[in-house]
This record gives sequence, C-alpha cells and structure tokens, in this order.
Amino acid sequence: MKKLKLLGPIKQIVPMTGLSLKGALLDEQLLVLKDAGILLEEEKIKSVGNFDTLRTQYKEAELHELKGDHTCLPGFIDAHTHICFGGSRANDYAMRNAGKTYLEIAKAGGGIWDTVMQTRKATKETLVKSTKKRANRHLKNGVTTIEVKSGYGLSVAEEIKMLRAIQEANETIASDLIATCLAAHMVPKDYKGSAEAYLKEISTELFPILKAKKLTNRIDAFIEESAFSAAQITAYFEKARQMGFDITVHADQFSTGGSKVAIDFEALSADHLEASTNTEIGQLSNSNVIATALPGASIGLGCAFTPARKILDAGGALAIASDHNPGSAPMGDLLTQAAILGTFEKLSNAEVLAGITFRAAAALKLEDRGRLEEGLLADFSLFHTGNYQEILYNQGNLKPCMVWKKGILVFDKHKG
Repeated sequence: MKKLKLLGPIKQIVPMTGLSLKGALLDEQLLVLKDAGILLEEEKIKSVGNFDTLRTQYKEAELHELKGDHTCLPGFIDAHTHICFGGSRANDYAMRNAGKTYLEIAKAGGGIWDTVMQTRKATKETLVKSTKKRANRHLKNGVTTIEVKSGYGLSVAEEIKMLRAIQEANETIASDLIATCLAAHMVPKDYKGSAEAYLKEISTELFPILKAKKLTNRIDAFIEESAFSAAQITAYFEKARQMGFDITVHADQFSTGGSKVAIDFEALSADHLEASTNTEIGQLSNSNVIATALPGASIGLGCAFTPARKILDAGGALAIASDHNPGSAPMGDLLTQAAILGTFEKLSNAEVLAGITFRAAAALKLEDRGRLEEGLLADFSLFHTGNYQEILYNQGNLKPCMVWKKGILVFDKHKG
C-alpha cells in the first residue's frame, strides 16, 4: 500500500488548473482554493481540496500540519538556461554598461567565445559542481525543473563533456535538469572550415552519440547574424528531425528569421523574440510553437522586452524563462524577472504564473508537472502569505519558505 501524506491547512492554493495553453488569461480565471490541503501519494499528487475534508477522508495519511498563513503554487519551471559554464563575464557587463559595443567587447576578449574558452579549461567535475550550485539556488527560489543547455564547448568532445556534466549533476540534486544540445551556438573561432562544414560535423559525429549515450533528446540552434542563418541551419535541423530529436530555437533576438525556422521545423519553442514584429507574432500565434520570453536577457543587455502582451493577445502560448547565463543574463532569478516582465508588458498574474508553470512545461514537452492536480508530480512551493497576489507584487523579494519536489520536502527556510 502506498504511503499518503497530507499537507495543510493552506490559506490559498493556486493549482493553475482549467486554464488554456494559448492566449490571454484573466486573473478572474484563476482557481484559488481556500483553507485547502494537498494529499500526496509518494511522488505524485493524489488530491487537492478542502483540508478538513481531506483529513476526515484520509485518516491514515501522515499529517504535515502547517502553522500560520501560506500560499501554495506549482513548482516553477525554467525552460531556458545556460547554467553549465566556466568562468565569469563580469568584465563584459561592466564594459557594456560603460557604452562599449558587442564588437568592441569581443575584440577585447569578451563575448561568448570567452565563456567557451573558460568552459573548455574547466574539468567535467568542476562543471558538475558549479551546475549543481546554480541549480540548488534555483530550487530555493521555487524552480523545481530547469532546462540546461550546452553550447560553450563547440566541439564534439567538449559538448559531450558539458552534457555529461549536466547529466551527472542531475543525478545528485533534487531538481530535474532537462539537457539541451546547443552545439550550434556560434561557429567556433578555432574551427578552420565553414559554418556549413561545422554543422555537418556536429550532426554527423555528435548526434549519434547523444542518442546512444542518452545525453539529450533536444537540439537547439542560435539563428542570428552573428551565429547561423536560416539557410545554414536547414540541413542541421533536418538531420535532427530525422533522428527523432525535439527542436527548439534561439529566435528573433536581434533580427528576425529564427521564429519562421521554428515554425517550419515544428519546434517545441522559439525563445527570445525581442525583435519579433507583428508578422512573426502572427505566425507564431497560428502555430503550436511556444513563444518563450527571456526577460533576464533584456535586463542584462538593456534592450526591449519580448512583446509578450502582443503575443498573448494574438492567441499565442507564452512561457517565461530566465536565460540564466554568464554573459547577457547573469541574474538568474526567474520569479523576479517574470514579475518585471509582467510590469512592463502589462501581464495579468494569471499570465505570468502560467508562463513559469504549465506553459513552460509545454515548452519542454513535460505533461507531468506545471499544475497541482491528481496524478501529476508533487512539485510545489509554499510562501509565507495568505494572498497569492503578494508573490508577484513583491517582484521576487518574497521567496518560498518551503519547496517540495516529487513529494519530498527539499527546502525548508526555517531549517536553513
């Protein structure tokens, strides 16, 4: 017989159920359960409802009684990060804020290539340790599932090193790390051939290893003037699709074109979209591609936000992710960034919370999380407040006091 646990009473539970995947959401559509409880059956949720009713109905359940007011939300899902890396780009940040251009920073030894060199120098063990540290910080902030990209190796051997580091980190931490291969981040400066030759080498040599070693089933590419064009990436994505990989795209960050590629290849998501115009917004909204906003990059670079309001009003599906990386998005605080995006793009609480829960889960093709309902993973956070609105109102300053992952209490603020 499976063991049951009952957690409560909880002043408010916002289960994020009954909401559409696409389009605008009103706060009035949010279901808010009051004086509620969550019944856990090992790693999954058995029931969510009135606490007294659940306690009466399931007398055999182990009781975890809460004192004081709490609000419960599903575990947050960060669908786009680069938290496996070596070194720091603090000098880049200082130079950028002092008015230096991207080209000037790159000529001074900065930019993505700087991180590539530092990541290559790092041992796999060092990368495992640093990835775990960043993931655990996310966990304390309520993020229970984290997508993590490679892309700072840019060779077959170094990409494998990164993906193995992500895999090993995932085996020894509470949160779930979802690995993505971003070998198509840029053409490595030490590569002697063309962009097309590099992509062919990666797809021919690396893709079979990813499958055989089960390092990832996700392929990403940066489609941008400074990286790869839509034409250059076509054969690469065709190979990925033939081999059964899921595709995601760094799209429309500084120029347009990437979102169209995402649509053409039926990608799970198109991420960034800061440069998207009404044309791209319309195309995305008429597709099944999840539009993923990365406010951390906008904050880090001092540029415009993803047109989230327009995407939602056009009927698109909007996820929100941190883009935590050493260059353009060093903050790495998903809740803070989502709250700020909501302020500038005039998003409802329902839209912001959907973007970091079940809509983010869809961007990762994860159907077992993102909502609090029977049969899904018992991933959730508790906040010391009796009003869920306080969470976004405090713009990330109100952190979880407890985080549960797969039915286990993995962080308790009171216990350190």
